[in-house]
Amino acid sequence: MNVLPIFWLVPVSAVLALIFAWFFFKQMMKADEGNDTMKKIAMHVRKGANAYLKQQYKVVGIVFIIITIIFSIMAYGLGVQNPWVPFAFLTGGFFSALAGFFGMKTATYASSRAAQAASKSLNDGLRLAFRSGAVMGLVVVGLGLLDISIWFFVLNAVYPVASDTHNLLIITTTMLTFGMGASTQALFARVGGGIFTKAADVGADLVGKVEAGIPEDDPRNPATIADNVGDNVGDVAGMGADLYESYCGSILATAALGAAAFLSQPDQAIKAVMAPMLIAGVGIILSILGIFLVKTKEGATMKNLLNSLGFGVNVSAVLIAIFAFVILWYLHIPNYLGIWASIITGLVSGILIGQSTEYYTASAYKPTKTIAAASQTGPATVIISGVGVGFISTAFPLIIIVIGITLAFLFATGFNFDLANLSHGLYGIGIAAVGMLSTLGITLATDAYGPIADNAGGNAEMSHLGPEVRKRTDALDSLGNTTAATGKGFAIGSAALTALALLAAYIEEVRIMFVKFLDKPMELIDGIPAKDASFINYIHHYEVNLMNPMVIAGVFIGVMAVFLFSGLTMNAVGRAAGKMVDEVRRQFREIAGIMEGKAEPDYARCVAISTKAAQKEMMLPSLLALLIPVIVGLIFGVPGVVGLLVGTITSGFAVAIFMANAGGAWDNAKKYIEEGNYGGKGSPAHKAAVTGDTVGDPFKDTSGPSLNILIKLMSMASVVTVGVAVSYHLF
Repeated sequence: MNVLPIFWLVPVSAVLALIFAWFFFKQMMKADEGNDTMKKIAMHVRKGANAYLKQQYKVVGIVFIIITIIFSIMAYGLGVQNPWVPFAFLTGGFFSALAGFFGMKTATYASSRAAQAASKSLNDGLRLAFRSGAVMGLVVVGLGLLDISIWFFVLNAVYPVASDTHNLLIITTTMLTFGMGASTQALFARVGGGIFTKAADVGADLVGKVEAGIPEDDPRNPATIADNVGDNVGDVAGMGADLYESYCGSILATAALGAAAFLSQPDQAIKAVMAPMLIAGVGIILSILGIFLVKTKEGATMKNLLNSLGFGVNVSAVLIAIFAFVILWYLHIPNYLGIWASIITGLVSGILIGQSTEYYTASAYKPTKTIAAASQTGPATVIISGVGVGFISTAFPLIIIVIGITLAFLFATGFNFDLANLSHGLYGIGIAAVGMLSTLGITLATDAYGPIADNAGGNAEMSHLGPEVRKRTDALDSLGNTTAATGKGFAIGSAALTALALLAAYIEEVRIMFVKFLDKPMELIDGIPAKDASFINYIHHYEVNLMNPMVIAGVFIGVMAVFLFSGLTMNAVGRAAGKMVDEVRRQFREIAGIMEGKAEPDYARCVAISTKAAQKEMMLPSLLALLIPVIVGLIFGVPGVVGLLVGTITSGFAVAIFMANAGGAWDNAKKYIEEGNYGGKGSPAHKAAVTGDTVGDPFKDTSGPSLNILIKLMSMASVVTVGVAVSYHLF
């Protein structure tokens, strides 16, 4: 049972993604950067973003060293972990950070060029901003699959699959651990970047727009450069690191579940492991095709622009559905038709969640218009209306996920709901997550496009470009708000499916712990030797059911973790924003000539405040996410950890959707008023809407998107530290 020759498609497609990312980057760098003012503003943003990331990587580097030492002790001292885990953990974090860095570097160079391109035509501006965003998408999938390919070849050399079928389980579950490195890096990037950007954004809005009455992105506002820096470190580097982890996590969890599902059929097991990797590889090629299809015409409406991006995404999705069938047919996995239907379920679920998010956040639809109308009676009604829309918006995505999980499970089992088929059904859920993320190359491009368009609009405003240019950049910016909100919904939906696959992979990791690392292959599990026991045998052995108080305790702790994490990150933004408000007020008060445009604000001081606040405030919530699974495992053992993950996944998904959609709706309600509705800019309705947008900022850009990483990181941390729960639990 050797690696099939078709597997070479995986590393080849990964390299192809990186080649096209480099091509789009070089193409962007050749574009006109604009006048001297535009270049100067872009340089300020670029310097601020680089300074922040440099500081963040120092802090995260220290955390990674400490965790690696702990993993080394577990592996080489206690013998409760695979010896490759510390190395896999480090590579996952490194590639995740690298993906975020390349995406952010591209975005900071692209903003002024996108503004200059928009001065020629709307299509030129859209194409440059979108293809610059595509660099982020392609780097994420390229580095992700490259990392997976390298580890697969290395571990297959150390644990030859041909000599022992159980080695396939060891390979796949060990590879899962580099997902924890990616998750850890992603959480720090998301939380730190989110605190940075929202401290600056809230300070800029409250003092600049509400108190001083100057436009958004006005160069007289001291916090405006920090705001633009934040868009890059939070929404580009943070989102890239986040989806890198989802992408790799879904592929690796599905591979582990495939190895488990077909353990008694060695020839089929290797095919089930390779299937998600091959689908992801083909998805890269089709994403590149979709990127070239995105274009628009002058004078396009918001719906036209959305359709332009949607066309590229949808063509890629349709083609991946066709090619996934071809791959499964070629591999001839048992019930390949049902597994293909599971993939389609994931694809459709992702599209529907994206459309649901678009409906609840885009200014073209009723929910956002309702919030804008509420602004006529003051900020209180804006807040009430936005919270209501956010709560209501959770219903449809949750229903979609429920239907998606059910159908993916049933399709993969051939609608034979028998506990003997449980592992096949779980494989179906995992591969549905792979289907949802298979075209991430272009889906992430639509997300990373948002902050680039936002920065382009800011550059145009600060450079005093003509009204026609500003109109085009406003259109691109408004589109970016919607695509960013859609991307967040998509990221949260994929996190839910990925985390479910990881939950199942956790039990498989328990099996490997018994058979290989605790060297107890003959210990009885549910009356059967550990090496021969099935997934359901381990469930019975550990009494993982709702009548076990350890499971219930874990569920409650999981729900608690979601709300505690959200509260900590919200308060962190509040404290950091307070310092920013004080600084902006001080500069307006003490630096003579700012309002007249005769003196330049101290932009660097505001960047420094956001940087310091982000580094300080991101530590506690991030460490909690790492420590809670370990503590629960030590106290309540395997049943407690399973309950913890169930509580975190279900409550975290709902709260994340609520926050992301409420925040996006508040933001676009404000922009809807700025278009001239309900009195336009400067009106009482506008000031009320700005308050709603300010409340929504940490909802949609800090706490909400950070929750989907929390879901996955706690799952990953549980998988990696399973030896602790198995060997040292109190109860």
